[in-house]
Amino acid sequence: MARGAVVVLTYPELRPVECRIVEREIAFPYVPGLLSFRECPVILEACEKLSRIPDLILVDGQGMAHPRRFGIASHLGLLWDKPTIGCAKSRLCGEHGPVGPERGDFAELADEGEVIGVVLRTRTNVKPLYVSVGHKISLDVAIRWVLDCSRGYRLPEPTRLAHLAAGGNLKLT
Repeated sequence: MARGAVVVLTYPELRPVECRIVEREIAFPYVPGLLSFRECPVILEACEKLSRIPDLILVDGQGMAHPRRFGIASHLGLLWDKPTIGCAKSRLCGEHGPVGPERGDFAELADEGEVIGVVLRTRTNVKPLYVSVGHKISLDVAIRWVLDCSRGYRLPEPTRLAHLAAGGNLKLT
């Protein structure tokens, strides 16, 4: 079984206004590097239940910072025709230099001579995130949005709240 959660927030307040959760049986087996084929259907089903359509989607997963340069953030953006940003907690590929300790510090993430994302510190002295373009957005703009949506936690609010919702720990008032 898989559970997909989508949380829509207002901007700039980052107040959650809608949440949809879908649970269903998974049809695609676990194959490293092919997470999109396993998880996209359940996430898209949750998105289709929304009454408000988001202008931008932050995804807990990779965009271009993927061995095939097309991770789950890219898949969702293409399928939903919306700007998407991949905000992953771990690296799938690429190399980077050191990242400074302050919020907003970053280092380019490169693979085979190509910049595929950044390693971005969203909170001072806290482990950074791997941010990459998903669809219809530039890397510079993606960095700005991830920082604008990160308020006191390592994860940006949209992905943090979706994770809480998927675990049954988000209550909208």
